Formats: sequence, structure tokens, C-alpha cells
Amino acid sequence: MIMWKKLFAWLDERLGLNDLYKATLDRPEPKGNWWNTLGSASLFLFLLQGATGIFLSVYYTPSPDHAYDSIQYIMNNVAFGWLIRGIHHWGASLMVLVVFIHLLRVFVTASYKYPRELTWLIGVGLLLCTLGMGFTGYLLPWNQKAYWATTVATSIAGSVPLIGPFIMRALRGGTDLSALTLSRFFAAHIWMLPAALTGLIGAHLFLIIKHGESEFPGKDD
Repeated sequence: MIMWKKLFAWLDERLGLNDLYKATLDRPEPKGNWWNTLGSASLFLFLLQGATGIFLSVYYTPSPDHAYDSIQYIMNNVAFGWLIRGIHHWGASLMVLVVFIHLLRVFVTASYKYPRELTWLIGVGLLLCTLGMGFTGYLLPWNQKAYWATTVATSIAGSVPLIGPFIMRALRGGTDLSALTLSRFFAAHIWMLPAALTGLIGAHLFLIIKHGESEFPGKDD
């Protein structure tokens, strides 16, 4: 025990661990209810998706010839692979739902007003990135359902005036869905969007620590 105390004191002197703890965790919080936990629930689901996604990426092959077979291998041959994929699959849907309800709660309670406007804008960005994660992940099993759903979704994106055709080609990597489409969606799903989400979450948490959580409106509000 004495050794751990000495080690903590040594680290605290150089890193300011006590000051970091007081600034981030040991601070007054407004009296709230379960609606105030949706942000923490969203963060937990993001970490869960990251952990299960790392496991799945070990066995997944982003190739039209092997993508579907690799999913079947995960489901049928990898120990608890069916469970990990199930958690990842339903966790994605739950994360979209929780993030949306969290944003809706912030809007209804007017928690986006001064001085939390930037926190709100970052939250909107987090919702868009979460939807992007769900969209890019849907194609990865490379089955009939995923293929045609992505074809329809990218065609809808292609109907945007002026820039629609460019958006569709950028998403598909050409005029039709192909190996390049799968490769782009896989890269966006495991690298680009998670990196954007991590950065936005960091900025979001910083602003929440700086301004504190908003009071939940009472009857007099």
C-alpha cells in the first residue's frame, strides 16, 4: 500500500492527478433524473461498439468474394462470435436511438442556449457521425439486403440538386456498387467516422466540464 501511495504521489507531482480529478469528477452537479444519463449511455454504447468492432475486424475480410463468408465464419465458427456480432448489430441501432433521444431532450429543455450553443452544435455533429456509422456498417455483410439497401440509399443521395451525382460517385467509388464501394465503406466505418466521433466526443466532454450540466427545468421554469 505504501508503495502505491508513493507511486501515486510521484505521478501526481508530475501530472497533477488530483487537480485533474477535482476538475473532471469531483465537481457539483445539478439535481437531475434518468434523462440526464442519456449522454453517459451514448458514450458507453460508443465504447461498446468500438470494443466489439475491434473483435469483428480481426475476422472480417472487406472483399466482395469473402465478406459474406467471413460473416458466416464469425457467426458459426468463432467462439461467441454470434454474441459479439449480435451486440454490435443491436448496439448500433440502440446507439442511434439513444443519441437521438438525448439530442431531443436537450432541445425540449432548451439546454442548447447560452453558453452551450457550441456544445449543441457538436452534439448535432455526433448524431450525424452516428448515423454515418450505421449507414456504412450496413453494407459490410455484403448480402442481398445490404447490397440493395445501399444501392437505394446512395441513389437517394445522388438525387441532390447539382452535387448529387458527385456525392453518389464519391460514395460508390464509381457508377455502381463494387469492391471499391465496400472498401470505402469499411475504411469510413472503422477509421474515418470513429476518428471524427472520438474528436467530437472529446470536445463535447470538455465543454460539459467547462460549463457544467444544465439544470432540468422545474414547474416554475
